[in-house]
Amino acid sequence: MLSEIPRWPATLSFHALSPGQVGDLLAEETRWLDRVDHNPSAAGLCLWEQSTPAVVVGRSNVIEREVDVDACAADHVPIFQRSSGGGTVVLGPGCLCYALLLPISETHRRLGVTAVTADIMQHLAASLSRPGQPVSVQGVSDLVIEDRKFSGNAQRWRRTALLHHGTVLYDFDLERIGRYLRFPSRVPVYRHERSHRDFVCNLNLSRAEIVDRLRRTWNAS
Repeated sequence: MLSEIPRWPATLSFHALSPGQVGDLLAEETRWLDRVDHNPSAAGLCLWEQSTPAVVVGRSNVIEREVDVDACAADHVPIFQRSSGGGTVVLGPGCLCYALLLPISETHRRLGVTAVTADIMQHLAASLSRPGQPVSVQGVSDLVIEDRKFSGNAQRWRRTALLHHGTVLYDFDLERIGRYLRFPSRVPVYRHERSHRDFVCNLNLSRAEIVDRLRRTWNAS
């Protein structure tokens, strides 16, 4: 079915957002999604990285169920809720956030969210793979190396545009995930009840390499 996916835009605009309030950065992604919904030529790739720790929960998540609120309060870690689905993530130094703002056609809608997501995920996996370190897609939208997750992704669709955003752990303090997050209420089968520390890993690429690979994959200039 992936061969039926229409080509994405040949070029995307590129924006690197400065660190700031996570709520403001997420709002900027939504504003850009609205622009693409009105003007497909505004399609782009957006990258940003938070300079201090923060927790972001998915639209349908119950904060108290997914997050150790007391630990966050003790460390002055803010908690935000985004407009897309997916699970809860911890952001901070060493965790690169990316957002793809892409136009969608009637063909994309006919093929559906699952097929479109799979196509985008395969592009991302190929982009971040290298000899001896193949990246694969697990669950619906996780990127993994040897069954350990380093990237989670989520989407939000408008009438004629979609936001596909996610994180890449590359030099992150992984202990923070277990400190601030409870065991998730929903987990993919491949996790096998592993703790956060046993389940996640950092991608063995530098930030500069990741940015370059994403920009080349999506021809973002």
